Amino acid sequence: MTQSKVTNTFVELSAQIRRFVSRIVLPDDVEDIVQETFVKSYEADLKQDIKYTHSYMLKTAKNLALNHVAKWDNKHNDSLDTSDDYHQNLKSMQLEDEVTSKERFLLFCRATEQLSQPVRKCFILKKVYGMSQKEIAEQMCLSESTVEKHIAKGLLKSMQYMQQQEQDTHAIEKTVTATRRVGK
Repeated sequence: MTQSKVTNTFVELSAQIRRFVSRIVLPDDVEDIVQETFVKSYEADLKQDIKYTHSYMLKTAKNLALNHVAKWDNKHNDSLDTSDDYHQNLKSMQLEDEVTSKERFLLFCRATEQLSQPVRKCFILKKVYGMSQKEIAEQMCLSESTVEKHIAKGLLKSMQYMQQQEQDTHAIEKTVTATRRVGK
């Protein structure tokens, strides 16, 4: 019997998930959140095909940890139960995180579109699908050295593109802010 994609991803990411979750919840709760991450991801994979298991699993861990903290806060702070501001801020933060995540993903997609076909394919197989260089080399009939160079080039060019786009966005925001001040 072969292991599922979710199981393989969990084995690969469990230490990273543990570190990430430990920044959010108390040490006694880390293992529970990590285990619940696997269970929720596995159950979701049974119901639907999860295309990006790494992202899905990390997002699940984050949400479970944040929900755990919110439940703990609600249980231990009566004042928070009656505070509409707290709930509104929590919803606002979650929405902001979701929007930011989607914007970063779209920026990543645009960055990869700038890459040549072989570089793009190697880079995406490695970074999105988590394939090893050896697996990519076999699938694309390339040497591992060539795959390694393509991945490095893809990473460098994508990072440069994303940094340039973020600088351009900040420059536009500054211009808009300055224009608004002059117009007042």
